[in-house]
Amino acid sequence: MTPSGAAPVPVVLAGARGHGAWHLENLRRLSATGLVRLAGICDTAALAPGEPAGFPEPARGTDLGELTARTGAGIVIVCTPIHTHTDLALAAAAQGAHVLLEKPPAPSYAAYERLVAGVEASGRACQIGFQSLGSHALAAVRRLVADGAIGAVRGIGAAGNWVREEHYFRRAAWSGRRRIGATDVVDGVLTNPLAHAVATALALDGTERAEDVGAIELELFRANAIEADDTSALRLRTARGTVVTVTATLCAERNTEPYVVVHGDRGRVTFWYKHDRVLLQRAGHGPQERRYGRTDLLENLVAHVRHGEDLLVPPHATGAFMKVVEAVRTAPDPVPLLPDAWRTEPGERSARRVVTGVDAMVSAGAERLALFSELGAPWAAAGGVVPR
Repeated sequence: MTPSGAAPVPVVLAGARGHGAWHLENLRRLSATGLVRLAGICDTAALAPGEPAGFPEPARGTDLGELTARTGAGIVIVCTPIHTHTDLALAAAAQGAHVLLEKPPAPSYAAYERLVAGVEASGRACQIGFQSLGSHALAAVRRLVADGAIGAVRGIGAAGNWVREEHYFRRAAWSGRRRIGATDVVDGVLTNPLAHAVATALALDGTERAEDVGAIELELFRANAIEADDTSALRLRTARGTVVTVTATLCAERNTEPYVVVHGDRGRVTFWYKHDRVLLQRAGHGPQERRYGRTDLLENLVAHVRHGEDLLVPPHATGAFMKVVEAVRTAPDPVPLLPDAWRTEPGERSARRVVTGVDAMVSAGAERLALFSELGAPWAAAGGVVPR
């Protein structure tokens, strides 16, 4: 029982491998407080006896709707391949469960619309798993901007320099794919690994709904032998006139923490969203840095179900992000970088491909609100800009 006397909410986890391990750890933490209990695990891969450790033996199955009904789950966490998100979330909602759905919510805007309509018809709640949008720093940065701390906003930039070895793209049949047959996947750097950079930049502007997004420009490249993009640039204009630019790569020379920076005419605010850290720099003042707390999205979903608290990331709040996903989905296939644009280096488990000079280009893109081709990246010259 929780301190309030309420019984723990039974939870089914769909997808216990990969990122599912993070959810298992979070479930261990929340189970210890009596807020939830792990009632079942739905996974196509068999788990070993006693796995996962630290839980009473949960029910198991491969049919999520059946397992949800059998366990009486109040909440289902969907942490499965992107192209299965919509169907599995709706299957859980149809059995009366509320849903925590991993990002991206869907691989296409049509699938997203089907998700929104289906969830609304079910009367169940759905939370989209953009954990950064639970950060208390978001509201703090918005207040700083609204109070004029950095003057008039010139634009918002985001940068992500990540290192991913070649085995990362072999971890599953859908990894690094744009589609499987006729089924959209859209597992690109902007839409999955560094999707938080896109979503957080949009959230800082207050841009949530699809109609809040105007023109979108894209430059999509790949150094790895995959279908999807691993090194890309995005620029869009929001309904309020803000220019938002995101430059990101999985082929960095050095792994660094992604961040979003709000540029003003009298200063700037930088937000390292994985660590809830904010740095305010402005004319006539010394730099001010502060760390903030974060509300866990599963805890928020439970509070919504029990007490009516507002969801932090309901599906409609990701419409703007889904416009970006749709632009990437419908763009021409990413431009393969020529071998002279990248090199191979040894990694911990497998080799990795490093795009020459990409770290500086990613940082410059966030600083100057510019695309790779505008920054003079030699490997981007032939890529062109795809307006959407």
